[in-house]
Amino acid sequence: MLVFVAIYFTLQVMDFWSAVLMLVIIMDPLGNIPLFHSVLSGIPEEKRHRVMVRELFIALGILTTFLFLGNHILSILGLEKPAISIGGGVVLFLIAINMVFPQHGLRTDTERQDPFIVPLAIPFIAGPSAIAALILMASREPGRMGTWMAALAAAWAITAAFLLASNRIMRIIGKRGLRAAVKLMGMLLILISIQMILNGIQVYTGQ
Repeated sequence: MLVFVAIYFTLQVMDFWSAVLMLVIIMDPLGNIPLFHSVLSGIPEEKRHRVMVRELFIALGILTTFLFLGNHILSILGLEKPAISIGGGVVLFLIAINMVFPQHGLRTDTERQDPFIVPLAIPFIAGPSAIAALILMASREPGRMGTWMAALAAAWAITAAFLLASNRIMRIIGKRGLRAAVKLMGMLLILISIQMILNGIQVYTGQ
């Protein structure tokens, strides 16, 4: 009996950390560091930290809302789990391709004013890929909302830590190091997205 309990909790922990890893990669804190610096460049230094904290909490609120209400939205739209898995995998795959092979100019909003919600909270942190991943997790195993909420909180905390320490990170690893790290995260996300697509196909075909 104790063996089965140990196996159960091990699987729970593995699923938790897998979800955390996936969400951190999707939120892409390292890739967002130069984007945050660009958007906040026109804001006084003493105010930047407050703006970043505000946008981080707004993003957390948006992601939490979709985590808990995503299932209801899907029910209204009449979408089934295979479609969510395949569609979410395709979205993540496209995001990952852009991380590995960046197209300059797609995310370069440099408007010199206090950004409110857009573009820092949405789409830099709470982007469509993160929202799709949360809806997919909630719809696949709705009985484990506590695990998914904890994973979201952990991923958000990691992202927040990277972004709030962005000045120090930029000094340590530089722009080249950031680009290399983003490409590595993109490669991992490609593997995750392909697995999501394969899972959706497997469920659809009943294998």
